Amino acid sequence: MPTLPPARPAGGAPDAGPGPDAELRRERRAWYVYDWANSVFFTSIISVFLGPYLTSLAEAGAGPDGRISVLGWAMDPTALYPYATSLSVLLQLLLLPAVGALADYTGRKREMLGILAYIGAFATMGLYFVAGTGYLLGAALFVVANLAVGASVVVYNSFLPDLATADERDAVSSRGWATGYLGGALLLTVQLVLYLFHDSFGLEEGHAVRICMASAGIWWAVFTVVPLTRLRNRRGGAAAGAAAGGAAPGRATGARAVLASFGQLARTVRSLRAYPRTLLFLVAYILFNDGIQTVIGFSATFADQALGLGQEVQIGAILMVQFVAFGGALLLGAIGRRAGAKRTILGSLVVWIAVVAVAPVLQAGSAVQFFVLAFAIAIVLGGTQALSRSLFSHLIPPGKEAEYFGLYEISDKGSAFLGSLAIGVALDATGGDYRLAILSLVVFFVAGAALLAAVDIPRAIREAGNRAPAHV
Repeated sequence: MPTLPPARPAGGAPDAGPGPDAELRRERRAWYVYDWANSVFFTSIISVFLGPYLTSLAEAGAGPDGRISVLGWAMDPTALYPYATSLSVLLQLLLLPAVGALADYTGRKREMLGILAYIGAFATMGLYFVAGTGYLLGAALFVVANLAVGASVVVYNSFLPDLATADERDAVSSRGWATGYLGGALLLTVQLVLYLFHDSFGLEEGHAVRICMASAGIWWAVFTVVPLTRLRNRRGGAAAGAAAGGAAPGRATGARAVLASFGQLARTVRSLRAYPRTLLFLVAYILFNDGIQTVIGFSATFADQALGLGQEVQIGAILMVQFVAFGGALLLGAIGRRAGAKRTILGSLVVWIAVVAVAPVLQAGSAVQFFVLAFAIAIVLGGTQALSRSLFSHLIPPGKEAEYFGLYEISDKGSAFLGSLAIGVALDATGGDYRLAILSLVVFFVAGAALLAAVDIPRAIREAGNRAPAHV
């Protein structure tokens, strides 16, 4: 195992005196653009269009018994999209850590980012051809795209320590999240005009949906060009070991590189025992991020089932959240620079607890109350995730960025199982009461906040071999 380099003097980024040099500033802006590029997949494909469209195709293709067959497995048409989501998440759990290990081992992060991004973008564009009874093609393309976007985000996140000093990282991470929300909101606005007024454009509803989904893939592909032309690979970790006399990871290709990355991953997982506070942070993140992802994923269903609100209200709330979350991410980033990321995250979790506690008492049919709650979510949504990302980056041993962000990303994806399970159990136990089901999520926020409060962040940073920023 290669020897780790010495602690980074200022968090991993080049020491450029009082401020970053012009080249580093350009590289940061290019890094932000990838958030702008890929966020449309989450906003347009996952949050709005694909689920209802794929379900409608499956229902149209159902047999006389009202069920569809997927590789010989008979299922209800409404289960296709959730099962496809679960399959893609399962594949992410298996592959994302290995992707991170491979990126660190080869040192070719930019090339890997490009390959993964374009696999996802072209799979998303392929959704345009999903029509009639092509629900199996749609499900397969979604699995590929969702796996690719998750893997690309692992590599993307691993650039953060190279682009920002310890004291700059909260702000840089927050700007990335904010840029992503803005990009998603702008494209979704155009898509919703096309979707809601498709008759005026001479389009059938299904054709309008396919155009909207394909446009997300085109957007993703076009704007990915920017980070690919600006981001630079840097030698570190395994690559640095090679420079000291070991095998050159950058020259390893094919099966050798893949096998070596799995071996490196196994060593990384074992090494977590030497960083117990990093591990404790990961567990805390699993819990509170589980609550966040479940609230987001079930908000539209809650609005429909518990509040009786129509699709226009739901779409309007989604769009509003995207624009407000842009400002919210910047706001919490600014607070984090002064109060510290840990304190700011804990403060945002208090807001999340309040949101989950208040949701069950909203009046049925009250769009105003639902929008107020969505506004509160939007303020803390991006900031909680952006500051969690930047805080975790301080807890990673130098040269292990992509590997550890692979573990971080599967904490994100894997935790979605827990929230969905909690909602399902609560609905089953209460006879379908969505108000009590949502209230059950308060456990994740409280437990996650308690564990995060127990993490000694400055000590965790020192144990990882990094220098702590002025405010953590």
